[in-house]
Amino acid sequence: MRERAGSVRRFPPASQRHVPESARPLRASWEIRYQLAVVSVDLAVILGVVIIVNALVGASTAWHASIFTVLTLAAVFAGLGGTRAWSMAVLGHGAEEFRRLYRGLFTAIVVLAIGGFAFSLEGLRPWVFLAIPAMALIDFPARYLLRRVLHKRRQVGRCLLPVLAAGGVGTVQDLIERTRKATHQGWRVEAVCTADGLGTGPDGRVDGVPVVGRIEEVAEQVQRGGYRVVAVTADAYWTPKRLQRLAWQLETTSAELVVAPVLMEVAGPRLNVTGVHGMPLLRLSAPVFTGARRVVKEIMDRVGGTMLVALLSPLLAAFALSVKLSDGGPVFYRQRRIGKDGKAFTMIKFRTMVPDAHAQRLQLLAVNEGAGPLFKMRNDPRVTKVGAVLRRFSMDELPQLFNVISGNMSLVGPRPPLPEETERYSSDTRRRLLVKPGLTGLWQVSGRSDLPWEEAVRLDLRYVEDWSLALDALIMWKTVRAVLKGQGAY
Repeated sequence: MRERAGSVRRFPPASQRHVPESARPLRASWEIRYQLAVVSVDLAVILGVVIIVNALVGASTAWHASIFTVLTLAAVFAGLGGTRAWSMAVLGHGAEEFRRLYRGLFTAIVVLAIGGFAFSLEGLRPWVFLAIPAMALIDFPARYLLRRVLHKRRQVGRCLLPVLAAGGVGTVQDLIERTRKATHQGWRVEAVCTADGLGTGPDGRVDGVPVVGRIEEVAEQVQRGGYRVVAVTADAYWTPKRLQRLAWQLETTSAELVVAPVLMEVAGPRLNVTGVHGMPLLRLSAPVFTGARRVVKEIMDRVGGTMLVALLSPLLAAFALSVKLSDGGPVFYRQRRIGKDGKAFTMIKFRTMVPDAHAQRLQLLAVNEGAGPLFKMRNDPRVTKVGAVLRRFSMDELPQLFNVISGNMSLVGPRPPLPEETERYSSDTRRRLLVKPGLTGLWQVSGRSDLPWEEAVRLDLRYVEDWSLALDALIMWKTVRAVLKGQGAY
């Protein structure tokens, strides 16, 4: 209903409002099954580790063993329960699930350590330093595998939460496109409410999603349709009072209200919610390019790069020999690239093309498949047989570890651009040069050569804006899977 000028509509308290039971969407069966699967896996890991540690360590008496077992189980379950590590709100997406699991197990370690010290329980040491760390080493990968199964199902349209989007046509359409690309987030926009109740085409839809009403009818549509998420996007209609009223109206449903702030490509640790006399504010901190965390990143790059070279030295030698024997040409390909703050450096890769590849490039410009300033061909005739194998699994990039050790590159960062690329950069795109280029990055785990130029730039800028050590760790983890699959590499 539309508001009348000067009128005030009062809503009864939540306890006095009645919504038919059928209008309250219960949790879907897949949510219950997934939550039970996570809990079951956690219990199996915890109990399995306890049994093994009991057998390995033992105790002076059966009574002591029972006491230590009970204390450990109590600390672990209390830690996981206290951090709500089994809440469906965090299971299956985002890093919060793993943060809560880590905090829960770390809390158990601290409690047991303090208790063992306070009461001189020497027998607790194996449980603190062996049992709980072993639980973490097994449980984290186990939960990740469960998540992978869930994401596979979401890719084919299963295990998704129905979403009602309400806002401007343009912002709603952007939300629809993003949820379709990021199916792992678990959202499917099934209906839309706009200011005038109209879509963008003659069929009255927004990007194929039906428009079910006007924005002011959102609460009614939720009660009729049983949506699990109400996503509010930018529109002139929304005011603080209207958003508050909508929140009140949704209290008697199980629909979650989500408000999208108009902050393009800024997320993660840079966003913090604060308040000023009851007014919620999103505090946007500046991206950090110096300081303690950057020092830690530098140390991790040098140490990690050195360790990887040492571990992979047999492979590096084998690849170098294969390249040399394939056609007798040079083993390495050296190319000028642009690094942090626009400084040029020489990037090293295994040579994967014929020696005169650069000269042949001019003849192939007409069949270039790359977007923007990039030159890419899916079936490039200049690539050698050995080079095709190395490219398939990105093994040609491994010599860049020497660039990492020398300080010109990082293990994780934006793609290192060519000098001619940077000459065409806009002022926004030049922000890629605020950090060191990386051996891998968001572009590597999001499609590599299959990505359009604009998408690759967007991902690099997102990395610059949202950089954190946790994001680096996540990208490194995902890089292994992307390389093994060989998708988008040519």
